[in-house]
Amino acid sequence: MPDPVERRPVHVLNGPNLNLLGTREPEKYGSRTLADIEAECRRVGAAIGMEVQCRQSNHEGQLIDWIHEARTQAAGIVINPGAWSHTSVAIMDALLSCAIPVVEVHLTNIHRRDAFRHHSYVSLAATGVICGLGSDGYRAALTFFGNSLGYSPS
Repeated sequence: MPDPVERRPVHVLNGPNLNLLGTREPEKYGSRTLADIEAECRRVGAAIGMEVQCRQSNHEGQLIDWIHEARTQAAGIVINPGAWSHTSVAIMDALLSCAIPVVEVHLTNIHRRDAFRHHSYVSLAATGVICGLGSDGYRAALTFFGNSLGYSPS
């Protein structure tokens, strides 16, 4: 059974343009909306007794503030930083300041896309990276947290 520190929620943080999922390039990103993905994340967490808090922002500073908050309030972070993966040293630094595990998620396989997307600053701070599995990547990340924190299906 996880101790009280491990019973902290897992924060699922999403970056810019992910609020447009379901309508933005569905051939690339799928037809599921961010609300669909967030509901699925909460269901996955609930099934193993893990609280999941989901947030999305198009503002880099807001995401950094949430990462700072997670340092003391979360057991881990699942982050889809979107395009900030490839540009934000500030987000990388914020994640490096955390003493909690971080899983980076991308809906698409960033290594099969434009060359500038092949490098992610966020990956340098991540415990693990999941890309190319569509919205199933979030489920995989939460399953990792459930296993590593000692949760089991109810």
